[in-house]
Amino acid sequence: MNNNRTMMQCFEWYLPDNGLHWKRIAAQAPALKEAGINMVWLPPAYKGAAGKSSVGYDVYDMYDLGEFDQKGTVSTKYGTKEDYLLAVRALQDNGIAVLCDVVLNHRMGADGLEDVMVEEEVSTDRNQDMGGPQQIRAWTKFDFPGRAGKYSDFHWNASHFSGTDWDDAAKRNGIFRFAGKNWNRETDSENGNYDYLMGADLDTDQPEVIQETHDWGKWYQDTIHMDGFRLDAVKHIGFDFYREWMKDMREYASYLSQEKKSCDGMTNPQDSAKKPGVDPTVAQGSETGVADIGEELFIVGEYWSKEVDRLTHYLDVTERNLSLFDVPLHFHFLTAATSDGAYDMSKIYDGTLTGEDPEHAVTFVDNHDTQPGQALYSFIPAWFKPHAYAMILIRDAGIPCVFYGDYYGIPHDGVASVPGLSTLLKIREQYAYGKENLYFDDKSVVGFTREGDSEHKDSGVAVLLTDSVCGSKRMYVGTGLAGQRMVDAMRKRPETVVIGDDGWGTFSVDDGSVSVWVTEAAGEELFLHVK
Repeated sequence: MNNNRTMMQCFEWYLPDNGLHWKRIAAQAPALKEAGINMVWLPPAYKGAAGKSSVGYDVYDMYDLGEFDQKGTVSTKYGTKEDYLLAVRALQDNGIAVLCDVVLNHRMGADGLEDVMVEEEVSTDRNQDMGGPQQIRAWTKFDFPGRAGKYSDFHWNASHFSGTDWDDAAKRNGIFRFAGKNWNRETDSENGNYDYLMGADLDTDQPEVIQETHDWGKWYQDTIHMDGFRLDAVKHIGFDFYREWMKDMREYASYLSQEKKSCDGMTNPQDSAKKPGVDPTVAQGSETGVADIGEELFIVGEYWSKEVDRLTHYLDVTERNLSLFDVPLHFHFLTAATSDGAYDMSKIYDGTLTGEDPEHAVTFVDNHDTQPGQALYSFIPAWFKPHAYAMILIRDAGIPCVFYGDYYGIPHDGVASVPGLSTLLKIREQYAYGKENLYFDDKSVVGFTREGDSEHKDSGVAVLLTDSVCGSKRMYVGTGLAGQRMVDAMRKRPETVVIGDDGWGTFSVDDGSVSVWVTEAAGEELFLHVK
């Protein structure tokens, strides 16, 4: 039986700095599986510049997974390396795929300074120099003394970076491009060229950098045996770099899979794939398809842009070897929720990745960057959260990602968990199957149905929602549900809808609400087993 894929982002920004998160995740694994989660995105697991308080995006040492005394701590914010490995195994033992967060582009917390010749760039146009060549003191020496060369003896210095934002000699900020270096050729065009984001910016055209990042990715797979990656801030790193990095990681994942089968006696060892030895500094041809290089490794990238054309362009350049988070859809949710009923709900999927390329869309409502207090703050108002989750969890488009802070709440800001989210997750797992019919034909009241299938007992769903006044809509749920009585699993509408012999029914929704109609038998099951 094929079930829907459903992801959870298993962290939020303000988790306690007590090193217990990996243990918490391991303990939660059975409950997450029961809730309908079958894929999780874990936070960056390596040592950050802020030590025990690092969320993981201020990358210091990618080989330190909570094993070495560096930055004032052995444990990361989330726990020790041993805790991390146990959490990954616990999730996988419960049938939950694990995606590891990869943050390559910016490094922080360097161990030493270097004198570097630079050109200062205009902050709003990184293609324009200002003031002529100058020397600065930059934090670019990464020696990792606490690790003492274990796993890798690679040391980072100024030759491996293309720029930074701090001159320690003058004690001032700026955007400094290192002399003789160029920003990556193709990145997002915001600010002229948006290669530079923060910290010491990797020069991903430099052969040693390419080799080291490929070597690290293989070491990480050897160590963790994850099921995929979430790639951070892909618009700030050369598009061609990640295209080749992903190919190499998939090839290596395929090798590991074949090696495991050989060890398990499932294949002849002589037939096992040869361990990849491709020189990653040499660009490989694009004729090799995903299926040939380890299709099982799932990869999703974060390209933060409201413009869907930028996302589809990135997918084109990277040969559609990954999915992307549907950032435009997130902002459509925000606009709908803050327009006081004036938003045209019939247009909510226009100009979104879900609307244009659903096979490569990972849909989400909020994340650690959009939550209160963060740089990309754009938190969806509480009243609209059930609407948004119904639209990503019940639809047959994209892979939905549930935010940890929406599922468990955010105590730091007094944010409660989203009401009805557990119900929507269980509906997705058990009942949201079959052909989809869309009814986005009104400026306020819109809906869609799933006709159900023979593989999933009592499947079939009808969703109706409005950002404004109440209403009703006649929708087709299929003749397979003819004669069935359907009830609102969100418990907003009290009536029962009887589906006609022609497969049609008339469904209603309250002011500013969402109703999700399931068969009466499914409704009883949900009432008994979902809190």
